[in-house]
Amino acid sequence: MTDVEWAAVRPLLPVPAWLQGRGGQPEGYCHRQLLDAVRYLVAGGISWRAMPADFPAWGRVYAFFRRWREHGLIAEFHDRLRGKVREREGRESEPTAGIIDAQSVKGSASVPTVSRGFDGGKKINGRKRHIVTDTLGLLLAVAVTAANIGDRDAATSLLQCLHLRHRDITLVWADGGYTGSLVEWCRQKLALTLEIVKRTDDMTGFVVLPRRWVVERTFAWLLSSRRLARDYETLPASSEAMIHWSMVTRMSRRLTRPRAADRR
Repeated sequence: MTDVEWAAVRPLLPVPAWLQGRGGQPEGYCHRQLLDAVRYLVAGGISWRAMPADFPAWGRVYAFFRRWREHGLIAEFHDRLRGKVREREGRESEPTAGIIDAQSVKGSASVPTVSRGFDGGKKINGRKRHIVTDTLGLLLAVAVTAANIGDRDAATSLLQCLHLRHRDITLVWADGGYTGSLVEWCRQKLALTLEIVKRTDDMTGFVVLPRRWVVERTFAWLLSSRRLARDYETLPASSEAMIHWSMVTRMSRRLTRPRAADRR
């Protein structure tokens, strides 16, 4: 991170327990070093043991990653950063609409059989990433499942999670894979409108569809992180944490880069 980027994200970091008088000892490394190390791993797609000597020992970095994953600190940090980015773009910190979609990715040999599957439609053996984004393409909710889990099946729990964390959202756009009873279930159980954006019969070739292109762009953002080019994680929770870390890097850079209006 640049000094400007660090100055922007430092106030958003979760406060350690020892600073709040809740016990524990100070960490042996600066948070900036640990954040840089995890971001380097996600961006470069390296293994934990291949951590360069310029960073803290890989075991300390992994312990930091695991602690933030298990205690929900990475999700907390991510959500704070997303709120700041939205405010910088002239939006309210909490969104009122979202877009849902899923992406199947190949699983490496480190992905156990119990949490992987075969997506017959995409011909992919691995896992599936189910995400909901806001209209800027920023992540709101994520769930990683086996690739054989249907989009509608995973959407039920994902949209429930979205409803609990973002009460202001009343509209979610989706593709044709989410049609059926899910639309009525969302209306009755979550007071949520699930609007299906379909391709028409006269469309041929690649066509940018309203709203759906936003979440597709987010998937492209994720694949720019080499650690996410395929799923390497043993636990689905680690895969979800890697997705959060990838978005943290993108949002922190977006938060500190000059806006078009500022460059004029």
